[in-house]
Amino acid sequence: MTENPAHSDLWPAPLATGAVDATVTVPGSKSVTNRALVLAALASEPGWLRRPLRSRDTLLMAEALRAMGVGIEETVSSSSAGSAGAEAAGGSGEAWRVIPARLRGPATVDVGNAGTVMRFLPPVATLADGPIRFDGDPRSYERPLHGVIDALRALGARIDDNERGALPLTVHGGGALEGGTVEIDASSSSQFVSALLLSGPRFNQGVEVRHVGSVLPSMPHIRMTVDMLRQAGAQVDTPESGGEPNVWRVSPSALLGRDVVVEPDLSNAAPFLAAALITGGRVTIPDWPERTTQPGDALREIFTAMGGSCELTEAGLTFTGTGRITGIDADLHEVGELTPVIAAVAALADSESVLRGIAHLRLHETDRLAALAKEINELGGDVTETEDGLRIRPRTLHGGVFHTYEDHRLATAAAVIGLAVDGVRVENVATTAKTLPDFPELWTGMLGTVAGAAAAPRA
Repeated sequence: MTENPAHSDLWPAPLATGAVDATVTVPGSKSVTNRALVLAALASEPGWLRRPLRSRDTLLMAEALRAMGVGIEETVSSSSAGSAGAEAAGGSGEAWRVIPARLRGPATVDVGNAGTVMRFLPPVATLADGPIRFDGDPRSYERPLHGVIDALRALGARIDDNERGALPLTVHGGGALEGGTVEIDASSSSQFVSALLLSGPRFNQGVEVRHVGSVLPSMPHIRMTVDMLRQAGAQVDTPESGGEPNVWRVSPSALLGRDVVVEPDLSNAAPFLAAALITGGRVTIPDWPERTTQPGDALREIFTAMGGSCELTEAGLTFTGTGRITGIDADLHEVGELTPVIAAVAALADSESVLRGIAHLRLHETDRLAALAKEINELGGDVTETEDGLRIRPRTLHGGVFHTYEDHRLATAAAVIGLAVDGVRVENVATTAKTLPDFPELWTGMLGTVAGAAAAPRA
C-alpha cells in the first residue's frame, strides 16, 4: 500500500449540515458494461450498448478491443436509447455500437488496474491472429492472474509471462482455441471463472470450468456472466440449473448481436444510500431494477439491518434513514466490493460490527482490509483485522487525511465518514473515476451545495 506522491491533492469531504433529501442518478454498471463489450466483440453481428458507463475501466476495455480490431462507435443523442429511458435516468442517451471483426495482433493492451480487463481479455486474445501484449499499472503486477493463465495453457494457449502468473504477459493468438475441460482454483477471484465462460462459446469445443479450490467469492458476478451469456444466445449449464457443484459448461455457438441497456451501478449507489442512513435523510436512486444479478442489490437488506428502510417503486429505490446506525454481523463473501462503504458506516454505528468472509479483498486494487483498518484508526477508530474480515468497534472519530491507495472504493468510504466527521480530507479523490466519474460533483450535488441535473434536491 504505497502512496503515489503524484496524487497527494487533498479533497475536503463535505460535512452534512442536516438530513439529506435527494434523488441521485447513478451511472451505468461497470460489471455489466465490460461483460457486454466482450460479448458484443465476440458476436456474429453488430450490437448496441445503451447508457454504458464511461469510466477509466470501461474505456480501457473499449480501447483494448479496438486494438484487437473490434469497431466501437460512440454516439450521443437524446433519442439514441430508443425508448429505453435514457433521459429519464438523467443520461444524455449515449450509446456504443460494437462491430465485431476478425481479431488480430500484434497489439498492446493497457489494463490499467482493471480486474475485468486483465482477466477477461487474455481468453479473447487467444482467438486473435498474432501476439497481444498485456501491461498495466504497477499494482496490476501484484494482482492474481494465475487462474486465467494456467487455464488457458491447459486449453492449448501459448502465453509468455516469465512464469510469474501475473502481468505483464503476451498471449500468442492462433486465431482459435480448442477449449474443453479445465480445472482452476478461483478462490482468489470469481473473475477467473467469468473470464473463461465469456469466451467459451467461441472455443472449438466450448469450455467446461471446474473450480477445485475453497469457497468462491462474489458468486453474484458469476451469475451475472451466465445470465448475460444466455441472453446472447449461449447454452450454459450451471450448478443452479442441475449441473455438478462448482462446474460450469458453455457449448460452442455463435453469439447474437444484442441491444443491451446497461443498469445503474448498484454498488456505486452505496455511498449515496449510506448518506441517507447516516444523516437520517432520504435518497432515491432512479431505475433500480426489480430483478438483477448485481451484488449491490444486497444493500437493501444490509442497510435496512443497520437502521434504515427502503421502498422500491416506479421512481426507483428510496432509502430512508432514522439517524441511528446499528452495528451488523454480516458475511459479505458474495458482495465483498460493498465492504469499504459498509465499514465506513459501521465506524459511525452505536454498536460493534463484524464483517466476515472477505479475506479475498486483500488482493483487490489494494489490500482493502489493511487499508480500511489503518485509515479509520488514523481518524480515531478501533478497527482490527481478523483472519477473514474486520471487527469494528465504534469510537468518536476526528478529522484527518484519509489515504486511498488509488482505490476508488476507499475514496467513497472516506466521503461517507466525512458526512459525520468534520475535517476529513481525502487523498486523490480523483481515483473514483475508475468506476464513478464526477463523484465529487454528484456528492456535493446530493448535499445541495452544487446544482445539477444528476443530483438535485427533491421537492
